[in-house]
Amino acid sequence: MLMVSVQNLQEALEALAGGADIVDVKNLQEALVGSAHPGVVKQVRDAVPNERHASVTLGVVPNQVGTVAMAVYTAGVLNATSVKVGFMKTDYSMAVETLLASREALKGFDTKLIGSLFADNGLYDGLNPHLMARLAADGRCDGWLIDTLTKDGRNLFDFMPEGELKELVFDGKEQGISTALSGHLRIDDLDELARINPDIVGVRGAVCAKGDRNDGVHREAVAEFKKQLDLRWSGEVDVFEGVVSTTNGAASGSKSDWVVVDGTGKTCASILAELTSQVDADTESFVEVIMPDVLNSYDVMVWAEKGHHAILTQRKEADGSIRILIRP
Repeated sequence: MLMVSVQNLQEALEALAGGADIVDVKNLQEALVGSAHPGVVKQVRDAVPNERHASVTLGVVPNQVGTVAMAVYTAGVLNATSVKVGFMKTDYSMAVETLLASREALKGFDTKLIGSLFADNGLYDGLNPHLMARLAADGRCDGWLIDTLTKDGRNLFDFMPEGELKELVFDGKEQGISTALSGHLRIDDLDELARINPDIVGVRGAVCAKGDRNDGVHREAVAEFKKQLDLRWSGEVDVFEGVVSTTNGAASGSKSDWVVVDGTGKTCASILAELTSQVDADTESFVEVIMPDVLNSYDVMVWAEKGHHAILTQRKEADGSIRILIRP
């Protein structure tokens, strides 16, 4: 999904017109990244149709548990799809306490809790971003985001390489929570992003007029970014060419039982959880998994490799889905 950071209603409408799946309301003028006024959030929330998402960023939160919980509660009252709570110079235990209090504050609301760390936290003597998956689990988050704070031209990949991000994202999927990456990302980064395959890619500068994050979000730039993202999601642009090889061959062996895991309409995280549950309960049956798209099929291959399961065959159907046959 494509998430576009916006500062007001006009930018939100531009993002929606360009095809953004999520508009994320924030205030770029407040500290490193701050919260928008509740009135702005309400305007955007009221304008976003139900099939799209309107999220709220709290930015770098203070080490004040009650204050943060109150802000999170407000996001729930405003019916935000999600609220992101970001940590920089915070002890791990304080971050967990803050997230747990935020979880409690969202009782009775549909708003999802998203924990966030910054890939460049090391520049500020901040909390290690490699702790993101663990922090999200301990803080009972629905998902997590890794972003950046620095504004000197460097982006996410200048602070965390593709391999490290891939491991974190895969850990998140195994936990069954959503994963998001942001941080001055550009179209040139899409191949790496697609191989990492988070649930959400967040941008701003790349979809602003003339590529300047201060010029405002522009629908044509959003539409082009979304188009390029979708080309990689569908496999029309092969981001794994020369990078990943897979094993093809005829199914063999003495097992006769055959289980189908249909991933149609499911998230990659839920598919991996279902596969894990299946092979944990039954190591004798072949498992055929139906993946709705090319890109997420590579996560099944990584899952199989990690679990020492054999991929016997894979084929693409006319509707774009991928069938993968696995021997546990």
